Amino acid sequence: MISGTEEGERIAGFIADLDRAIGADGDRGRVTEAVKNVLKEDVRALEALPGRFLVPCEDCYARRLLHKDPEGRFSVVVMVWDRGQATPIHDHCGMWCVECVVLGRIKVTQFDMVPFTHGPLVEFREAGCVTAGIGEAGALIPPFDYHRIENLFESKAATIHVYGGEMTSCTAFYPEGGRYRHAYCDLSYTID
Repeated sequence: MISGTEEGERIAGFIADLDRAIGADGDRGRVTEAVKNVLKEDVRALEALPGRFLVPCEDCYARRLLHKDPEGRFSVVVMVWDRGQATPIHDHCGMWCVECVVLGRIKVTQFDMVPFTHGPLVEFREAGCVTAGIGEAGALIPPFDYHRIENLFESKAATIHVYGGEMTSCTAFYPEGGRYRHAYCDLSYTID
């Protein structure tokens, strides 16, 4: 059993590792690769997450803030996916992100937007799909960031997301007649 003090120290060490990985140079490719390495190496440290971070919500995936860098360079969010929960296709409004599975499995599908000039609807073409398990991580760097995350499996899943800032909004895309209508979405955190 991990004590509360040890939990705090492990999480603080994880945040310090992220802080060093992100540094100050701002090169998205280097930063996301370094963050991905931290997540893969420190995934076991995340077992120290307080239990409240791993509780699913009934009608939508849970989104809980673990850390917000005081300088605004990055934030760390834990998401919990009950069976059948998913995001719509969405983007990150120009913000990079690295995602890692810490519990269960998830399916991530990436999309390319197909140029379409007739009205407000857009088309997407599937560009790749992965099923990821514990310790597997991936990066999204705009403009290649259209994706959907879903838990199609029998048990809950949890992912940790490190964003290049605080992601408070995104553009989501909802099916309409074989195409998709976009909607600007404000994002919030799950409060327990």
